[in-house]
Amino acid sequence: MPFYDRGDIRIHYEEVGSGFPLMIIPGGGLNSTVAGLATHPFNPMEEFKDEYRVIAADLRNANGGQSTGPLEIDRPWDAYADDHLGLMDHLGISEFLVLGFCIGGPFIWNLLQRAPERIVAAVLAQPSGFRPELPDLFYQNNIKGWGPALCARRPDVTMDMVHDFLTNMYTKRADFVFTVTRDFVRACQTPILVLPDDVPAHPYAVAMETVRLAPKAEVSIYPWKASKDQIPQAVRQVRDFLRAHHPVTAAH
Repeated sequence: MPFYDRGDIRIHYEEVGSGFPLMIIPGGGLNSTVAGLATHPFNPMEEFKDEYRVIAADLRNANGGQSTGPLEIDRPWDAYADDHLGLMDHLGISEFLVLGFCIGGPFIWNLLQRAPERIVAAVLAQPSGFRPELPDLFYQNNIKGWGPALCARRPDVTMDMVHDFLTNMYTKRADFVFTVTRDFVRACQTPILVLPDDVPAHPYAVAMETVRLAPKAEVSIYPWKASKDQIPQAVRQVRDFLRAHHPVTAAH
């Protein structure tokens, strides 16, 4: 089981396949883990290992994961971006593709803001977003489903700290995709493919707004996972998109 260490941060990651690097960000909110990919509509580690060097990591401090580090209360989104970019630095990877589920959507937008020159193209599958009729959805989900178990195994973390962390991560950014503004999306020149969803945490309206705003955005068939036979079609769309945008290397 490989680990990447940076100071008091330890990130557990896995990689399969070879080829141009493809970073995967599993869904599952703050409990996002590589193992969780087995429960996703499709597992990109399996689907794309024949063509890409596929890399995924447990999110820092996810319950059920093996990645650990401090709770950076004042910079929640950027702390996770540090882990994503730091892992790629550790692996000697400068440019890469990225595919993220759920919380991976806001993470990808933050990565595009932080390191646009490194991300060749991005796929946002069932991306998270702000739903005005459920303004505290993510706070409530995580204060119940993430904070207590974290505090139980980490005496240095208190529920007051979890409250402050989640407030800075979600409540104070209660709009759109949490990590960037509409103006940023409007100006973003990175090709993106969006696979919309429509459940409380993955609002269809926000997914489609990003498609309308981003100048190089494409959108998948929809619905793409309502039945078993739709998912392979969506995966083919993802594959075609990745192939269209990854740089041609000597291996191809």
